[in-house]
Amino acid sequence: MTKEIKEVKKITKISKPNLEQTKKKFLQEIGRRKTSVAIVRATENIKAKNEFTINDLKLEDYFKTDKLQNTVRSPLLKIKPKEKFSFSVKVKGGGTSSQAEAVRHGLSRILSILNEEYKKKLKKAGFLKRDSRAKERRKFGLKKARKAAQWSKR
Repeated sequence: MTKEIKEVKKITKISKPNLEQTKKKFLQEIGRRKTSVAIVRATENIKAKNEFTINDLKLEDYFKTDKLQNTVRSPLLKIKPKEKFSFSVKVKGGGTSSQAEAVRHGLSRILSILNEEYKKKLKKAGFLKRDSRAKERRKFGLKKARKAAQWSKR
């Protein structure tokens, strides 16, 4: 039994390949925030600039406000990659802002695979770290997670 454990420990971590090295025509990563999960796929697109399709809608149709659109585009604006991609995203769960941040997380993970320099810049900006903050559960005897009835002395 100890021999099996030693063999498992000998397995080294496999680095993720570039898009050119793989036979696949796309890269796929998952981004998360609160209860939102975004599956982001990137395919090389020589003709057009970086295009987004989110749940079969354009970026401007899915995320209506400029703030949410900038949140999604922020990794691309931060590093300004030379490559042009077409991104297709399937996102579910949570609200609109957490969905936008989940897409940003998945997009950042894809860009970090492509180039080590991108990874350094994105890590410094905090885009690669999953924001684990979520709503705290309600406790019994309280109205909310921490809100209690007003305490009276007498």
